Order: sequence, then structure tokens, then C-alpha cells
Amino acid sequence: MAGRILLVEDDLDSAVLLQEALQRRGFSVQAVALGSQATQSLTDSDWDVVVTDVQLEGMTGIELCNYVAEHRPDVPVIVVTGHSNLETAIAAIRAGAYDFITKPIAVDSLVLTLQRAINHRNLKNEVRRLQAAVAQHQRLGDIIGDSPAIRRVFDLIDRVADSEASVLITGESGTGKELVARAIHSRSARKAAPFVAVNCAAMPAALLESELFGHVRGAFTDAKQARPGLFLQASGGTLFLDEVGELPLEMQPKLLRALQERKVRPVGSDSEVAFETRLITATNRDLESEVEANRFRSDLYYRINVVHIPLPPLRSRRDDILTLAHHFLKKYAASEGKQVVGVVSPAAQKLIDYDWPGNVRELENCIERAVALTRMSEIGLDDLPDKIREHKSNRLVLGSDNLAELVTLEEMELRYIQHVLGAVSGNKSQAARLLGLDRRSLYRRLDRLKGDPKPPVVTK
Repeated sequence: MAGRILLVEDDLDSAVLLQEALQRRGFSVQAVALGSQATQSLTDSDWDVVVTDVQLEGMTGIELCNYVAEHRPDVPVIVVTGHSNLETAIAAIRAGAYDFITKPIAVDSLVLTLQRAINHRNLKNEVRRLQAAVAQHQRLGDIIGDSPAIRRVFDLIDRVADSEASVLITGESGTGKELVARAIHSRSARKAAPFVAVNCAAMPAALLESELFGHVRGAFTDAKQARPGLFLQASGGTLFLDEVGELPLEMQPKLLRALQERKVRPVGSDSEVAFETRLITATNRDLESEVEANRFRSDLYYRINVVHIPLPPLRSRRDDILTLAHHFLKKYAASEGKQVVGVVSPAAQKLIDYDWPGNVRELENCIERAVALTRMSEIGLDDLPDKIREHKSNRLVLGSDNLAELVTLEEMELRYIQHVLGAVSGNKSQAARLLGLDRRSLYRRLDRLKGDPKPPVVTK
């Protein structure tokens, strides 16, 4: 069925002819003669479009437009006017009509207008649905989604927020690890105190020690005055160490001692200072593998990994892609001052099918670019980057008879390994166990199937 149309026409012969013509084209049509009958039908039933003549007995078509705009603004109205009655057409648009057509009615032209009106209504409904979905999850700040994978993250955040336990957040780059840390802090009893973040990969060991623990005056050449470290600056609140897997080996025992004793020794000082700060750490590395390779201390690993929150990659939560895309679309449309309200269906399907190696950060970048480039009210295929438009889905297809969807055994093996890796948030140790392999065998298979000359980077 093409759509449900409420036709308001007091000329019986014209109403019957138009009703039959539209029904032959797949529309479901109910014809009424009076505006009062139309308002009652709008109360009793759901219609995709109202088509009304201007000249009606009792309530005019313009008055009916006003009624629909006030009581059913989701239903577009198409007004039928006389051929040269431009003033009436303008009045109809001002009253909230979606469009107008002139007599005599060309059915093919009316059908095109109806299809545009129905698409417009469907788009508005989808925008409202996505806005409701976005609003529903504002309780966790900027973490948005409704998939089972992200719901498990929400549950862990709720359960650990009021605990004092150290939290380790793992996940690929761009999955939102700092957002989770901030959500934990904002829902905890420490929310009124500082949230302090530092990237352990962004500075050398000597500078990082001073940054974390502070220093006294004269401790080194540029230390012209004493400075408290981040453990003390975050006192009463939360210290977030991002990329903790990059922490230099010589810094690890110093951090471990600080966490065990709940005291820090500023650089150049002979005394220790107590701190009262909660620690949250994050990494995109597989720290179990780093411990086995003697690149990360096992005692520090167990100290920071009291509660583990693994973040799923975006390819493992495809149900959230369009909700996130709408959130970013709304954000950047407002900043650009553009009336961009949605994504056309083919472009939306490309967003869902793409694997998003850069995760949520890459999706945000894509939508910002698309909003900047589009000249329409919806993001189209041409607004997406080439790599997304041209991407071919790696999802498994087992029951298809379509020869174009069938692949080699090697390609199927690679897709299945990638599927398992996505399901476990990129944790290769866990993926190897599920696949019945050891980690080295998994690496060798990935090398062979992908043709990579170097070992893959271990991520979690």
C-alpha cells in the first residue's frame, strides 16, 4: 500500500473519480464531504496525508489546514485550488499546508506530490524517534545508544559509580573511554570535586612523574616554584589516566607504590603527601598480553583492574549507528546554521554497513563532514567519504542463493574471525579461546588471511 489518504471533497463525482484513480495506484483512500467529517476522521484514524478542496461547506479548506496544524501537525495537508487562485494557495501555505495543486487535477502530478508528502512525514517521524532515543540516554552524558552491548556498559557504570574501587576501561581508539570515565565521576559522590585527565602516552617518564606526583622548588632546572601533582589536584575527585598501557616501565613501580600507600612523593622531596583521589585508567592495549611480554607489571595490572569495563567497537553495536549519527547531525547542523534534518535511506544503509575502524570518533568526523558539504535537507550518498560509499560489508551471509553474496572459504574464515573479534571488543586473547586457538595461531591466521607481513597490533 502506497499510503493512507483522507480526501475531503464535497463534489461527489469528483471525489469518486479521484478516489478510484488513487486506489488504482496503490493508495488507501477515504473520501468525506465536510470539514467536520474530516476532523472526526483525523481523531479516529491515522492518515498519511490529507487532500482537501478549498471550497467546502461549513469549514473551508484553509480552516481545515489550521485545524490539522494545531491538532495533527504530523499529517501533511495538500490543498486543491482554482487554476489562477494564487492568493488562496499562499493562504493555504501560511495556514500550514504542505503543498497545493491546481484544478483540473493531473493524477500523476498528484501522486508525486503525495509521495513527497509521505516521505516528508516518515522523515519527521524518524527524526522524532531518534530525538527521543538521544534524550533518553542523556542521563549518562554524551554516551548514547540502546543496543544490548552499550546497555551492559550503562549497567556497569551505574553499579560502580558509588564504589571506591579502581576501574580499568578498555576498548579500541575512538570508543569513548574518557566519556565513560566522566560518566562514572559525574554519577559518584565525588561529582562536585575535580575530574582530572592525563594521557600517559603524551609525555616522557621524567615529565610524567612530575605531572602526577608534583615537585618541590629547585627539583630541576625549570622548577622555580613548588607544584602539586595531579593526584593532589584531583583530591576528593577522580584522576583519569588515559593510555595507561603506554606507561614507561620505570614509572610503573612508582605508581604502584602510590596506589598502595595512598601517598605521593613529589620530585625532589624527602617526604610523602597523602592523597584522597579515586583512580580510573583506560587503554586500547591487551594488558594481559603486555604482562606476559614483561612490558607491564602484573602487580600494577591487578591493582588498577579491580573493576573492568570493556567498551564494544561501533561495528558490534550497529543498532546505535543511526542514533549516534542523528545526535552528531543535530550538533553540527546547529553549529553550521544549516537546516539538515536527516539521512537518506541509501546513505543510512552505508553508515550501518561500514565497519568504522575509528569507531564513534570516526562516525562523528564523517557526519561533521557530510553536514558541511550537503546542499540538501538530508545527507545523501554524495556527502559521504569515498571509503564509506564504496565499502563492501564483511557480515556473514550463510543461507543466500545469490551467487554475488557467496565467498571463498578463506574470506568466510576471515569474516568469522573479524565477527568474533567484534563480539569481544577486539580482545584477541578472548577471541582465541572462543575460536579454539592459542593467540599465536590466531595471529598467524590473521596474517595469512589478510596478507599482512607484520604481526597485528594487539588491541583490547
